[in-house]
Amino acid sequence: MKKILSVMLVLCISIVLLFAGGTSEKAEAAAKTAGIVPDETVTGSIMIYTSIYEDIVTMMDDALAEKFPNCNIEFFQGGTGNIQTKVAGEMSTGKLGCDMMLVAEPAYSLELDEEGFLHKYLSPNRTNLRFDYDKDGAWYPVRVCNMVLAYNPEMYKPSDLATSYKDFAADSALKGYISMGNPLTSGTTMAAAAALSEKYGFGYFDQLGEQQVMVESGSTALAKLETGECKELMILEESVLKKREEEGSSISVIYPDDGVILIPSTVMTVEGAKSANNNIASCEKVTDWLLSEEGQRFIVKGWMHSVLKGWNSGDKIPYDSISTDDLIKKDMGLDWVRCYKQRTEIREAFEKSVSLSK
Repeated sequence: MKKILSVMLVLCISIVLLFAGGTSEKAEAAAKTAGIVPDETVTGSIMIYTSIYEDIVTMMDDALAEKFPNCNIEFFQGGTGNIQTKVAGEMSTGKLGCDMMLVAEPAYSLELDEEGFLHKYLSPNRTNLRFDYDKDGAWYPVRVCNMVLAYNPEMYKPSDLATSYKDFAADSALKGYISMGNPLTSGTTMAAAAALSEKYGFGYFDQLGEQQVMVESGSTALAKLETGECKELMILEESVLKKREEEGSSISVIYPDDGVILIPSTVMTVEGAKSANNNIASCEKVTDWLLSEEGQRFIVKGWMHSVLKGWNSGDKIPYDSISTDDLIKKDMGLDWVRCYKQRTEIREAFEKSVSLSK
């Protein structure tokens, strides 16, 4: 059995893609639905650093165990900030403690590629991707997160709330009643901060500060949304969809008028001599699988959007979501080079304007 290593402890939990109980049956059903065909030629060991949520990592771990039964694949899971700190320390030794990474956004991939830590591989599945990838094959988008607004329709109507990111930071009726994640620790929130500061300038952070935005985890914010302590959230769509499917929650998504923020999270392989196990051939096979229809079905089951062309309806989009291509049309857009090169400046501007003590 493969293990999932978190930042503090070894997680021994099963798939939580369905209601409490019956999780092993859900795992088997998911595998059958995806039509997993085991590949026994992939061997050795692979360590993957990832910022994907723990329960989704568990699902992927089980899927990879079935797909590659002769390969020992382990995950080290943590927030993007923690992973970046860990990798920075390892980079100074010239060798990382992992073989692959599944991280929140392309900006970090650009950095690692520039530092010479990434293996170049042209996956045959790249031709079916509808999002950009590195032309030399240093990284590929593997899942698409979607930053949106959310509210509780049992307490408020959209007409009483902000329907745009601009109003989210400007509507005085929301002062003290809005929440978001922390861009200092969350890669997807950092991407959203980069997009919003690119569109509206750093003054947008000043407005959030004046609005007394609460900076907290998604689970905490969702709990406050249910009680009415919070009126509106900036949060990943997948967090809302998960709660709707698993708990029957009525919490709903607002796709902002000024654009959603699509975040293609990336997969990359560490250069062989600089990796933990120097198992390049197996890493390439895992990359191919993640970018295949078989692998992408598990991405969609994790309430995230697929990177594959034409996946726009039915079981090829997340539960209760809308067409991915329609979201692409609404995408605010993001300069990933700016997100990388000005990461520190963006974080410092946010921290200067917004209280992180809440």
